[in-house]
Amino acid sequence: MQKFNLHKGLVAPMDRENVDTDAIIPKQFLKSIRKTGFGPNLFDEWRYLDHGEPGQDPATRKPNPNFVLNQPRYQGASILLARKNFGCGSSREHAPWALDQYGFRAIIAPSFADIFFNNSFKNGLLPIVLPEATVDQLFNEALAFPGFALTVDLERQVIVRPQGEEIPFEVQAFRKFCLQNGFDDIGLTLRQADKIRAFEAQRLAQKPWLARSMVA
Repeated sequence: MQKFNLHKGLVAPMDRENVDTDAIIPKQFLKSIRKTGFGPNLFDEWRYLDHGEPGQDPATRKPNPNFVLNQPRYQGASILLARKNFGCGSSREHAPWALDQYGFRAIIAPSFADIFFNNSFKNGLLPIVLPEATVDQLFNEALAFPGFALTVDLERQVIVRPQGEEIPFEVQAFRKFCLQNGFDDIGLTLRQADKIRAFEAQRLAQKPWLARSMVA
């Protein structure tokens, strides 16, 4: 998992409430057994005018010129500004995969659906909860100023606006530790690899028949 410490990025404002995970990555793309390749189909039904299916070449699709991510001023955005209850709906982990693989590193919103919120941290994506009034101000600025960018300082837990004003945010200490070090659940487990190997060796020495039963 990619580490997250300090990130400055262009902001894309998505002015919709209750964006669900089927909108983030539609159900037909969940057929893939791989964990990669979902970025081109992020917000597929809003991003394109034609129906998408897995394996299609995005270059052959018809983009929706009115969708925020298709507008030239937001190309390369890596911070998504959203409204309340972002990520509601089903629990598919493909939603944070698609956002991450598109290029987003952080999402700012007044609230998130619980499962999506938890899945985001586990996949290197930082969801930041701010008061609704503050989010409104950021929307106004993002819409008013082309090239509007923010700096997210996870170590100090602040968002820095272009003029230098800092907006504090909360993040649970363990989640912060994992993001800063790039640890997903597997990475956390592998930190104990020596202890795991020692335990397995001791167990097989005490119960050698387990090895034979496993091979069988």
